Amino acid sequence: MKRCIIIPDSYKGTMSALEFCRLGREAVLRRFPACEVLCIPVADGGEGTVDCFAEALGAQRFSVSSAGPWGERTEAQYARSGDTAFVEMAQNAGLPMVGDRKDPGQTTTYGVGEVIRAAVKAGCGHIVLGLGGSCTNDAGTGAACALGARFYRADGETFLPTGDTLGDIASYDTATVRELLDGCRITAMCDIDNVMYGPQGAAAVFAPQKGADGRQVERLDAGLRSLGRLMERQSGRDIAHMPGSGAAGAFGAGVAAFLGGELRSGIETVLDCVGFDHLLEGTDMVFTGEGCIDGQSLRGKVVSGVARRAKARGVPVTVVAGAVGDGAEGAYELGVSGMFSINRRAEDFSVSKFKTKENFSAAMDAILGLLAAWEQR
Repeated sequence: MKRCIIIPDSYKGTMSALEFCRLGREAVLRRFPACEVLCIPVADGGEGTVDCFAEALGAQRFSVSSAGPWGERTEAQYARSGDTAFVEMAQNAGLPMVGDRKDPGQTTTYGVGEVIRAAVKAGCGHIVLGLGGSCTNDAGTGAACALGARFYRADGETFLPTGDTLGDIASYDTATVRELLDGCRITAMCDIDNVMYGPQGAAAVFAPQKGADGRQVERLDAGLRSLGRLMERQSGRDIAHMPGSGAAGAFGAGVAAFLGGELRSGIETVLDCVGFDHLLEGTDMVFTGEGCIDGQSLRGKVVSGVARRAKARGVPVTVVAGAVGDGAEGAYELGVSGMFSINRRAEDFSVSKFKTKENFSAAMDAILGLLAAWEQR
């Protein structure tokens, strides 16, 4: 094996994509010292997105003083490669930032807009925005305000909406946003297909984990419904029912309505940004993985996206996962050559999670030992 690519998702809560890459690279070089190893850690748009792009592309980091979810000042970073800036909303509106003070009706995405604004003012012509891990439900109105949008109540008064006050928006004006973003593309990484409101909407599905009780979920959903209808009246588009419009507290809808951006699969965005198709040329093997590969993994996640592109170029794909679950066999049709679980004993996850890195290294060594023996036969 002369050249391989390691391009994993994280093992949620036990091993980051960066750690997978580091340990995987070490394992490859033990068995194939002369192998060229390309590492591309992948994040799904949530916490760690900026770190992964910075590592994969050697991107430069920039810090921006900006608002946190309660308006407090915080330092957020974006990564820049060429004229593309990578921003993650979790650095300004992430769920871990609020601790026990969860309230999706009051928290804001204003700081996310401040980071985007700083990147645009610095000359970036393409913003890749990671949507994930949010504590908000303001449909991106806060971020839009930071970029110059104006939201009006029925009496003509302007205000900064939050999740609880979306129903008070009578109209909005995004002319200043369009002027600021003229010539700049906005791409939002989005790996869910939930719509803006309703039983499968942002509030009903995600607000409870952000601290909302049953009554607040109903209020938040009503506000999103009101705003969604207003978006349709002002834009002429049914943005509220676009797949992904409910992502990150309906920030997906806000990206489309207020920023003029597009929603794209996270893994497809990553693969395009790193030039994955070109990198596959001359590659002998691709290693990928995630905490558990199952039927859900085949719906636009890292493994499926990587496998499809590798298959088109005849490059074999090996999946090294924490566990192999029901429905995983469908990955073979997508282009996966082999799937391996790292677990060496029948242990409960409460025990095995502490051995993740050790088990991963052992599994990689066994797989690579087999490959080395095959080449030497």
